[in-house]
Amino acid sequence: MMESGAHFCNSCGEQVGHDANGEVFVACHECYFPICKACFEYEVNEGRKICLRCATPYADRAKDDDQTTTAAQINVSQDVGLHARHVSTVSTVDSELNDESGNPIWKNRVESWKEKDKKNKKKKSAPKAENEAPIPQEQQMEEIQSSEAAAAEPLSTIIPIPKTRITPYRIVIVVRLIILGLFFHYRVTNPVDSAFGLWLTSIICEIWFAFSWVLDQFPKWYPINRDTFIDRLSARYERPGEPSQLSAVDFFVSTVDPLKEPPLITANTVLSILAVDYPVDKVSCYVSDDGAAMLTFESLVETADFARKWIPFCKKFSIEPRAPEFYFSQKIDYLKDKVQPSFVKERRAMKRDYEEFKVRINALVAKAQKTPDEGWTMQDGTSWPGNNSRDHPGMIQVFLGHSGAHDIEGNELPRLVYVSREKRPGYQHHKKAGAENALVRVSAVLTNAPFILNLDCDHYVNNSKAVREAMCFLMDPVMGRELCYVQFPQRFDGIDRSDRYANRNTVFFDVNMKGLDGIQGPVYVGTGCVFNRQALYGYSPPSMPKLPKSSSCCCCPSKKQTKDVSELYRDAKREELDAAIFNLREMDNYDEYERSMLISQTSFEKTFGLSTVFIESTLMESGGLPESSDPSMLIKEAIHVISCGYEEKTAWGKEIGWIYGSVTEDILTGFKMQCRGWRSVYCMPLRPAFKGSAPINLSDRLHQVLRWALGSVEIFFSRHCPLWYGFAGGRLKWLQRLAYINTIVYPFTSLPLIAYCTLPAICLLTGKFIIPTLSNLASALFLGLFLSIIITSVLELRWSGVTIEALWRNEQFWVIGGVSAHLFAVFQGFLKMLAGVDTNFTVTAKAAEDSEFGELYMIKWTTLLIPPTTLIVINIVGVVAGFSDALNGGYESWGPLFGKVFFAFWVIFHLYPFLKGLMGRQNRTPTIVILWSVLLASVFSLVWVKINPFISRADSSSLSQTCISIDC
Repeated sequence: MMESGAHFCNSCGEQVGHDANGEVFVACHECYFPICKACFEYEVNEGRKICLRCATPYADRAKDDDQTTTAAQINVSQDVGLHARHVSTVSTVDSELNDESGNPIWKNRVESWKEKDKKNKKKKSAPKAENEAPIPQEQQMEEIQSSEAAAAEPLSTIIPIPKTRITPYRIVIVVRLIILGLFFHYRVTNPVDSAFGLWLTSIICEIWFAFSWVLDQFPKWYPINRDTFIDRLSARYERPGEPSQLSAVDFFVSTVDPLKEPPLITANTVLSILAVDYPVDKVSCYVSDDGAAMLTFESLVETADFARKWIPFCKKFSIEPRAPEFYFSQKIDYLKDKVQPSFVKERRAMKRDYEEFKVRINALVAKAQKTPDEGWTMQDGTSWPGNNSRDHPGMIQVFLGHSGAHDIEGNELPRLVYVSREKRPGYQHHKKAGAENALVRVSAVLTNAPFILNLDCDHYVNNSKAVREAMCFLMDPVMGRELCYVQFPQRFDGIDRSDRYANRNTVFFDVNMKGLDGIQGPVYVGTGCVFNRQALYGYSPPSMPKLPKSSSCCCCPSKKQTKDVSELYRDAKREELDAAIFNLREMDNYDEYERSMLISQTSFEKTFGLSTVFIESTLMESGGLPESSDPSMLIKEAIHVISCGYEEKTAWGKEIGWIYGSVTEDILTGFKMQCRGWRSVYCMPLRPAFKGSAPINLSDRLHQVLRWALGSVEIFFSRHCPLWYGFAGGRLKWLQRLAYINTIVYPFTSLPLIAYCTLPAICLLTGKFIIPTLSNLASALFLGLFLSIIITSVLELRWSGVTIEALWRNEQFWVIGGVSAHLFAVFQGFLKMLAGVDTNFTVTAKAAEDSEFGELYMIKWTTLLIPPTTLIVINIVGVVAGFSDALNGGYESWGPLFGKVFFAFWVIFHLYPFLKGLMGRQNRTPTIVILWSVLLASVFSLVWVKINPFISRADSSSLSQTCISIDC
C-alpha cells in the first residue's frame, strides 16, 4: 500500500483523499495522523478539536490551505495501522491507549468526552473563548490523563467489616467452641441415673445442635460488604453520541398457573423489566408460560400495549419503582424531586390508563374462571393450542422489539417474547428447572445476550438501575471473568410490621450471605440473580485450577483414588470440550463443512442437543447472533430447541443449565457452578433491587418451607450431595462446602428438635430432670455457655445491622418450621428414596386480600399444623402439672421446678407466633386441628403414665403390692 501511494483513514478505513491543492489531506501537522476530511469534519462538529493520537490542537483550516504536505511525510505514519477498517481492530500505537478492559481507543474517547465537557463550560462562561489562545498541550495532556485514570478505576470495591467489630466476634466464636467442648465433657461424664433415657436423648440432641451451629457459624468467618460505582460504569462503556457498549441482558420470567399467580402481578413484573434504566436494544424479556394458559397470553398482549405508554412515562420522570401497581400505591409525596410542570397532569392521565388496564386484565381473569367445554378459541377463530396443558406444541410470540411496535413517542422498545415449551405425555419436563433451560435455548437463538437475569413472576424490579449494579461486577475486566452470577437479596412487600412468620429471612440475607460473599460467593436462591451465560453452559472459568495428576492422598491413596474416578472423568471430558471450543474460536476462516465436522468430532450435539444455530451461539462469549444466522429461520429454530424431546441424551440438567434432581434446583445449580471453580458476588444496593410477594398466612408459609426442605433432603440423597461431590481439584473452598452441607442437612434437625421440645413436658409430668445437681464448675459452664450465645448474637447484630426483633423472629420460625415442615420433608424424602413416592407441590397463592395483611389471619387445614399444636398443648399441660406438684410438695419442690419450667416456657415462647396465627383474628382455628392435637396430647400423657420407664422394678413391684392390699 505504501508503494501504491494510497493512504487510508485510521477511523473509517477509506482513502484519506486530497485537499483543494491536490495534496494528500493532513489534519495534524505534528504527527501526520492519517484521517480523511469527512472524519476530520465530523470530529470538529462533535467538539473534538485535538488530534486523536498526539492530542495537539488542530490548526486553523484557513492556514492549512496554504500548507502542503508531501507523500513522504505521510509515509512516516504508515506503520500505525493504516489497514484498520473497524474500530475494534486498531493499530499498534492505538492499542497502547486502550483501557484495561480491551475497549478500542479508550484514550480517544476520554479525550472527546473531556473536550466536549470543556466546550460546554466555555460556552457558559466565556462565549469568546474560541478567539483566545488554545490551552497549552501539557495542560491538556494532564487533564486527559487524569480523566483516563478516573474512568479506569475499579467499578466496585470491597468494604471489609471494621476490625473493632469482627475481631471480638471471632474471638467469642472460638471461646464458645471451647466452652462447648467443656460443657459436653461435663454432660457426658455426669449421667442422670434416675432419668437415663431422658439424659441420653438430651445429650444426642445437644450434640447435633452443636454440629449444626458449627455448620452455620464458621461460613460467616469472613463477612464483607461491597459498593458499586455506576457512574464509572457509564464513563467507561457509554459515551454521548456513541453506541452503548454495555452488555446485553436477557430477562427470564417464569409462571405456571395464572389463577394462583395473578396475571396482574406478572404484568407488573414485565412492565418493570421493560422500563428498566438500560439501553433498550440491550434488554429482552422472555416470559415462560409453563401452563400454556390462554389467559397468560392475552394478558401479555394487553401488557405489551400498555407498555407503549408506561415506558416513556417512567423514563421521562425517572419513576421508582417502575411497576405501576406498586408505584401508584406508594404512601409518599409523589411530587418530591419532580419539578416538571407537566408531571402532575401526565401522572393523573397515566393512573387513569392503568386503572383501565387493570379492568381489562380483571375481565380476562373473570372470563377464565370457567373453561368452555370445547376449549378456548383465539380471536381469529382457531383453537388455542394449549387447551391441553399436558399435551401441546411449543409456542413463541414476539410482541415488542427492534422491528415491533414503538412507544407513543416513536422510540424503540425492548423485546418481549412469550414462550410456552412443548409438552407431550411420556416425557419428563422437570418443572421450573426444565422451563428455565428452555428459555436459555430460546434466548440463545433469538438474542443471545451474554448475561441472564431470572425473576419469579411476583418479583418486580424495584430499582431501575439494578442491572447496572450487576454489570459493575460482571463487566469488570478482572473480576468479571471469574463470576458465574451476581445474587441480589430478596425483599418483600405486603408483610406485617412484626414479620410474624419471618418471611423476610433477614438473618439469612443480611448475615449468612454476607459471610459467604467473603469466601467463594453467596448461594443461588432462585430469583434476582444475574448469570454469566457461559457458566450456565457448563464451561469452567478461564483461570480454573488444573487437576492434580493424582487425586489420591497420602493417608488413604487407594480409597481416595477410586472415589474420585468418575469425577476425574467428567472433569477430563469438560477440559476436552473447553479445548475444542478454544480451537473452534481460533479458526478465522472455516466453512460450514469444517464447522459441522469439528462439532461432530467434539460431540457438541451430545452436550447441547441437535441445533447447529444454538451450538454456534454457545461459542460467542460476548453474545450476539452469528453473522451467518438467517433471521427468517430463527423462530423455527427456537421452536425446535423447546421441543419436549430436545434434551434427551444430552447434558441438559446434568452438567449444563439448571440442574435437575431436586425441587430446589437453585441450590443445586449454584453448587455445580462453584464446584467448577466459579465465584459469585452478593450485591446489596441501598435501594432494594427487586421486591416480591410473600405467602404471609401460616399455612402457605409452612408449605413454602416444606418445599425448600424437601429439596434439600433430595439433594442429600442424590449424587450431588456436598458431603461427597466435587472434591476433585479442590475448587470448592472448605468453608463454602460447610455452608452447602448446612443447606442440605438442616431439615434433619427437626428430629432432635421435636425430641428436645418434648423433653420439658416429660420432665414436668414425671418429676424427673435431665440435668443432675449442679456444682460450682457446672454452674460456671452453663453460665458461660448462655453468655457466649448472647454475646455472639449481639456482636453478629452489630456488624450486620440486623435488628434484635428480626433475629428473634428468625429464631422463632426456626423452631416452628423445624417441628412441622422440616419433619414432614424428612419423612417424604425417605419415602421418595425407599419407595419411589414423589410428592407433587401446588404453587403457593401469593395474591393479597383487599384488606391490608388480609391473608395473615387466614387458616387453611393442613397436616403441618398438628405437630406444633401438639407440642404447645403438651408443654402447657406439663407446666400446669409441674406447678401442681410443687404446690403439693412444699418449699423444696420449687427449686427443681424452675429449671423444668424454664425449658417448657422456652418452647412455648418460640411457638407463640404459631399459636397466635393458629387462633386467627377471631379464633377461627380449624376444629380438626384442635381435636387432633388434644387427642395426641392425651394419648401421649396416658401412655406415659401407664408405662413410666423411669420407675425402677423394685419400686414398681412394691407399688403393685401396695395397690393389691388396698381394700377397694
